[in-house]
Amino acid sequence: MLLLHKTTKTQSLKKFSLVIISLFCAIYILVSLLLLGTSKLLNVHSSLQVVFEPTTIDHIVFGIASSKASWPKRKEFAKLWWKSNNTQMRGCVFVDNLPSHKDHDFDDTTLPPLCVSQDTSRFRYTYRGGLRSAIRVARIVKEIVALNHYDVRWYIFGDDDTIFFPENIVKTLSKYDHRLWYYVGAISESMKQNWFFSFGMAYGGGGFAISSSLAKVLAKVFDSCIKRYPYLYGSDARVYSCLSELGVALTLEPGFHQVDLHGNIFGLLAAHPVTPLLSLHHLESTNPIFPNMTTTKALQHLFEAANVDSQRMLQQTVCYHKQFSWTISVSWGYAIQVFPNNMLLPDVLKVQETFKEWMPNKASAGAYTFNTRPLQRDPSKIPFIFYLVNVSSGEDGIIISNYKKSFQYRSYKMESLQKMEVIKVFTNKLDLSIKQMQSPRRHCCDVLPSRASDQMEITIRECKDDELIYMH
Repeated sequence: MLLLHKTTKTQSLKKFSLVIISLFCAIYILVSLLLLGTSKLLNVHSSLQVVFEPTTIDHIVFGIASSKASWPKRKEFAKLWWKSNNTQMRGCVFVDNLPSHKDHDFDDTTLPPLCVSQDTSRFRYTYRGGLRSAIRVARIVKEIVALNHYDVRWYIFGDDDTIFFPENIVKTLSKYDHRLWYYVGAISESMKQNWFFSFGMAYGGGGFAISSSLAKVLAKVFDSCIKRYPYLYGSDARVYSCLSELGVALTLEPGFHQVDLHGNIFGLLAAHPVTPLLSLHHLESTNPIFPNMTTTKALQHLFEAANVDSQRMLQQTVCYHKQFSWTISVSWGYAIQVFPNNMLLPDVLKVQETFKEWMPNKASAGAYTFNTRPLQRDPSKIPFIFYLVNVSSGEDGIIISNYKKSFQYRSYKMESLQKMEVIKVFTNKLDLSIKQMQSPRRHCCDVLPSRASDQMEITIRECKDDELIYMH
């Protein structure tokens, strides 16, 4: 009887413990639900890690470096990417002095607002032949924080001739936790530039991002820090030096493009890495990216595609035409190259040297930070180039982009290619998940049966699990 009594008592204690545990869990779930409504939490990966709502354009603030002298002309660049119909875009163009009403319409909502930079005369600048405005531009990282924008996750910095792709910036930065210290950007295309300045510095013209948690700390110490670097040339070098003192290293994102190149940058744009296009810089120093257009018109044309499918811009897809043994490289929203011969994929992915170096030097000739291939001199191997004409949405959300052949002289007979005038490309809108951003994979394409001798149709799709991109 005593044993039975003890057993019954033990079972009662266990039941009571289960009730207490269940009650505790219920209270915990209720509190979590209440927090969900106030702090807009979406998911919990573990008991310690909380994931917030996805990053949007509302969480980003732009700090753009300009001047009274350059802004009247370069404001046309800002109009390309500053979304006037999106009232949530925030930021400021920092100038040394306000331009006149003749040079700037202060009521123009298609432009970001102007802010006058603070006086920097107390700081020394000793770089011989440089511009002391580099100090003023560097301090944008401090002055933009002082504007006290609400609910900022990221600050984006660039020049007034930097072309940004905001939707892609949002998507890319969504990979990172803004509560941690991040300094995100890219180095120069020029090996010489990186050797001279730094391989660990985000180049300011290409644009870079600083997480809000890091920016707040950087703003506090920035003035005391830049006093130690009067001998540096540019603003980005000062930002990099101060971040280095905080112990923060650069997180590379190759979608930012400094474009330290001259001439025709077709090769660079036609072989974009498998990552969203984030920025383009120095486009006043290069040829217009489309033939027979001004620089501004060419960029407006590029944004016609970007406004339809921003994430797919310049994404390179390669497929092979079995019947004619052609190699076809599609840089979506820009151009298509049809090589009249079979090429192995690694060779197609190399950047063709259509451009010239930023600072020509025999000792560093052809030294770039990516793999290149020289311009093809053999007429039988030079690709036919088809440039973007237009982009439209078809049935079931299918996006159709049309590319027309650019005139090119050919000294040999290639009748099937000579006849072809237009290439149509069919795609679905690209909307990458965070998982796909973290582990990117190139898409595949298929050449569809021909409907006419002067036209080719291509469809782009995700590759199958075990599918290889190779010539047959």
